[in-house]
Amino acid sequence: MASDLVAAVSLMLVFEGMLPFLSPEATRRALRILLTLDDRSLRVTGLVSMLSGVLLLYLAR
Repeated sequence: MASDLVAAVSLMLVFEGMLPFLSPEATRRALRILLTLDDRSLRVTGLVSMLSGVLLLYLAR
């Protein structure tokens, strides 16, 4: 189980590193937009992201 967790975290880091590597300017624009969002919007975005991840994990397993 620990190896699955390490693999999942590793893949997350790879995917999160792709946008800044491929397009630093797009990353800056996205971060500027995130800075303008209120707490509620960020929380909703985080919740949708987490639920999508759980659903994808369920479907993959």
